[in-house]
Amino acid sequence: MTVFTYDHIHLRSPDAEATARWYADMFGAEIIRSVQSDGRPRLDLNLGGVAVFIAQVPAEQAVAAPPEPPYLGLEHIGLRVEGIDQVVAELKEKGAEFTVEPKTIRPGVRIAFLRGPQNVHIELLDRNAA
Repeated sequence: MTVFTYDHIHLRSPDAEATARWYADMFGAEIIRSVQSDGRPRLDLNLGGVAVFIAQVPAEQAVAAPPEPPYLGLEHIGLRVEGIDQVVAELKEKGAEFTVEPKTIRPGVRIAFLRGPQNVHIELLDRNAA
């Protein structure tokens, strides 16, 4: 049987630099700069151990608008945190837009959702909430 392992998340952005800075500012993601085999610059992130590739989309390229949840397919990215209420307060101070405020979904688990660049939805999960 083939063994599959996680590799990356791939985002597309009209401004890869701004998108990378947003993830770095909000979540402390490490920005990794390199050069692709065709000589074009490349931007990747290390977001809590998760590899995130950010592809620059040329202005002239036709693309569909980002969807609004709920929808079928990949809907959001989930990030685990501790002390979700304090984390949400800190992210709001940085300008984060929350679409779902912190709420308890079952004993010990609280979640919140925020909107990232290009309407990427990001869930924060506190699995040790008091």
